[in-house]
Amino acid sequence: MDWQELIVMGAKYIQNNDDESTSGLDLGDIASALQNVLGSEDGGIDLQGILAQVQDSNLIEIVSSWIGSDENKPIDPEQVTEVIDPVKVEALAQQLGISEESAKKALADALPAVVDQATNEEPSLAQQLLEQVGGVEGALNLIKKFF
Repeated sequence: MDWQELIVMGAKYIQNNDDESTSGLDLGDIASALQNVLGSEDGGIDLQGILAQVQDSNLIEIVSSWIGSDENKPIDPEQVTEVIDPVKVEALAQQLGISEESAKKALADALPAVVDQATNEEPSLAQQLLEQVGGVEGALNLIKKFF
């Protein structure tokens, strides 16, 4: 699964969630907004940004479940700004014309699946993500910092 397919998958999670404000939105608009929130400068998912954001929070166990092969733990919409920069959450809300609460709900629905698929299904994507954090050694060092 390539990056664009991951974004479309995440957009479908958002479009099909139980929030009426996102269910009627255009899939392409959602995908574009989601790419702006989760994308890195090199065109993939910004795993490094997500890991940096959760470094000082109690959500590392949740985010680790998305990266590992265990079952993805859910994230509460109110916790989303501990994983995604609040400015990006606000930008998502503005781009889609929804409330920040709906944007948080949308990201809470999409994040576990997108991060999971980006890190587990496609070796080339996982390799790209590892390179963002300094390879296997960098990832291990990050994990050691969390525990």
